[in-house]
Amino acid sequence: MSRTTTTLKRQQQVGAAGFGGLSRTQRESLSHSASHVGLFLVGLLFFLPFFWLVSTSLKDLDQIFTLPPVWIPDPFRWQNYPESLSYFPFLQQLRNTLVIAVSAVFLTVISSSLVAYSFSRLRWHGRDILFFAMLSTMMLPYQVTMIPLFIMFRSLGWVNTLLPLIVPHAFGVPFFIFLLRQFFLSLPRDLDDAAIIDGCSEFGVLWRVILPLAKPALATVALFQFLGSWNDFIGPLIYLNDPSKYTLSLGIQVFVSTVGVQWGWMMAVTTVLTVPVIVLFFFTQRTFIQGIALTGIKG
Repeated sequence: MSRTTTTLKRQQQVGAAGFGGLSRTQRESLSHSASHVGLFLVGLLFFLPFFWLVSTSLKDLDQIFTLPPVWIPDPFRWQNYPESLSYFPFLQQLRNTLVIAVSAVFLTVISSSLVAYSFSRLRWHGRDILFFAMLSTMMLPYQVTMIPLFIMFRSLGWVNTLLPLIVPHAFGVPFFIFLLRQFFLSLPRDLDDAAIIDGCSEFGVLWRVILPLAKPALATVALFQFLGSWNDFIGPLIYLNDPSKYTLSLGIQVFVSTVGVQWGWMMAVTTVLTVPVIVLFFFTQRTFIQGIALTGIKG
């Protein structure tokens, strides 16, 4: 009996020590460290292009094509930024871009949340059929609808205005409607019943109960839409002819075609266009990730 007890104790000690004489805590710590090192290396791999972009924007032309490559400019040529931005109306194009992006975000969040609430919380005849019809529109590439949309906006007299880039968002975006619908389905229906008993209308339930709980999902929709409008190139290229209405993405293309491939200036302008998006993502990173995590694929 004593031998059996001693053998079991030794087996327990060996099991606790683990492979290579490491305890379970040490193995978990080593695993976490290896995961962090791997994530750091992957993050560094994705960070290198942006670092090269900023580094090139601060170099002289001679340093850009030097072999081996110069990672840290010497000296820093800060003049690339004011010189490049002085060649096109940067502030005017920034204003146009912000008007489009902010308006599109506001209209998308309002319209998509209303439609998603109808598809997820209200019961009406033909709801599921119409929802699947809406989802089918996501399978149509933009190239298919580009010409009909242009003809329609031209007949309305909206070509060469900002309206074709803003107004369509007032009718909802299918992907964002689907995203919000999936989030709304995860909320208990008892909340709706309690609010209705307290005297809320359907709009009151949406405004007072659903939307406050859906802030992560709404922030995700707003961030996606802002990025899409900020980086949009094909839309302004199709509908805008007046240089005073150009956005930054279209203005940069005109800038490159006008001054030629001035790599230092081009990288400086591209950095100015990219940095606000990165800063915005870091400020909203936690809410964005929370919204993605909470928005499941629920039937």
